Amino acid sequence: MKAKRNARSLFTVPFILLILALAACSSAGGTNGEGSSNAVKPESSDSQDASKAGAQNTSGGKKEGGNVVVLIPQDLDYLDPHLAVAAGTSEVLFNVFEGLLKPNEKGELLPAVAESYQVSPDGLTYTFKLRSGVKFHNGNPVTSQDVKFSYDRLAGTATGKPLNPAFQDVQAIEASDAGTVVITLKKNNSSFLTALTATVIPKDYQDSNKLPIGTGPFKFKEYVPGQRLVVEKFADYYVKGVPSLDKVEFRIITDANASLAALKSGEADIYPRIGNDPISTLGDSYTKLSAPQNLVQLMTFNISRKPFNDIKVRQAINYAIDKDEIIKGVALGNGTKLGSNLSPVLSKYYQAGLEDTYKTNLDKAKSLLAEAGYKDGFETTLSVPSNYPFHVDTAQVIVQQLAKVGIKVKIEPVEWAVWLDRIYKNRNYDLTIIGLDGKLDPYQILNKYLSDSANNFFNYKSDEFDKTLKAAVTEVDDAKRVALYKQVQTILSNDAAAVYIMDPNLNVALNKKLDGYKQYPLYVQDLSTVYLKE
Repeated sequence: MKAKRNARSLFTVPFILLILALAACSSAGGTNGEGSSNAVKPESSDSQDASKAGAQNTSGGKKEGGNVVVLIPQDLDYLDPHLAVAAGTSEVLFNVFEGLLKPNEKGELLPAVAESYQVSPDGLTYTFKLRSGVKFHNGNPVTSQDVKFSYDRLAGTATGKPLNPAFQDVQAIEASDAGTVVITLKKNNSSFLTALTATVIPKDYQDSNKLPIGTGPFKFKEYVPGQRLVVEKFADYYVKGVPSLDKVEFRIITDANASLAALKSGEADIYPRIGNDPISTLGDSYTKLSAPQNLVQLMTFNISRKPFNDIKVRQAINYAIDKDEIIKGVALGNGTKLGSNLSPVLSKYYQAGLEDTYKTNLDKAKSLLAEAGYKDGFETTLSVPSNYPFHVDTAQVIVQQLAKVGIKVKIEPVEWAVWLDRIYKNRNYDLTIIGLDGKLDPYQILNKYLSDSANNFFNYKSDEFDKTLKAAVTEVDDAKRVALYKQVQTILSNDAAAVYIMDPNLNVALNKKLDGYKQYPLYVQDLSTVYLKE
């Protein structure tokens, strides 16, 4: 879940994830999904060294050391990476923590804390060999017992309640020797490898929310709620030459105008998710990047609440909304229209054509409303996180569009903490607009719609969807699995589970003294490859 900007700003939203804790893009505009797909095949595989993930060709002019300030629009919800639910939190903690595996900017999964791994032919047993020389930020070496402790915690082995839904199929985690971890699943799960990017923390460590200890390129230095998170170079990081920077401050500024002023004055060096209007004022004095980000902006219904429990009402609203107008007016054309909860960044799994399922048709919308018993429309409330001007601007356009079919919408701006608690956690709302960040595997994106999912804040329930998605994640045949993932996207579209609007481009503005910045198909700010130029 994520970022704040002024009118027509281009934002990139947070994810709500219980992982949701946990989107951005590659420098080439994203990944085709091949990396994660191939990686999760239930067969033996030896992967590349993680150091290659951060490698970058430089032609000189690199200055070692230095401090950088990165602007972020929201506070962190937890420092403990196993408890964080906001993507804006995971975005920065990416620099502090690592799992057995780690994604690179192409969306490929590479070994990190692990050195190599093998998956049994039946897809049930995952064997990891740990990388020699990996240390925690407290100086202690990482052992298999640390991995076992971390992933047992995520799987809820002791409590029966997984902290991370991606670990719910774990049957056992064994530390067979100091450098080997064996994970056994209850059933085949083709998306499980992506879950193993989850953080490894020291065994029995209980103070992650006060003094986080990870294995990443930067170590925690300071956190001042509402103001900043500061990290500094971890000198014992296992990748040579990484990071280059000595210190990074993630400065929390919730006002977009103040963020722009900080960038222009030189107080800040990197402004991720800067709006289209603000970035256009920077001229040639800054490096400017823009690309799709594997994120879904959508307006969700509380389907358990009238009148949204009626599919005709949800379909009517979809027909009344003009996504092209929103993309043109709010994103200034820098967005990709969507029809379900998957971005074309994951091209292998993306079901094309759904974006045209509900072509704007006001007469059709009025007819469906009349059939549902709302001939004269109705009144409702659209709750929007106030720290995301991009969503607020989108809401204003939607209010005007729905008024044309008799639906009177009141916009309720809510603070981010309120959104997380009242809307996401307690599901107390009518309508809301948010951005759901993407993952490397479609199951980790779509599983929030499962009827029993803890983060199904839409209250969507469909036996057909549940059956099809569960079949997809256990399907061994690649072609069949892809077809099933496309089918579930169609189910969501036909059920009008939400109004899927766009994947807005991710804009980033950088001080020209910096180089090496990479965009990911994930909600990530990776400062490990950024450096100061001579």
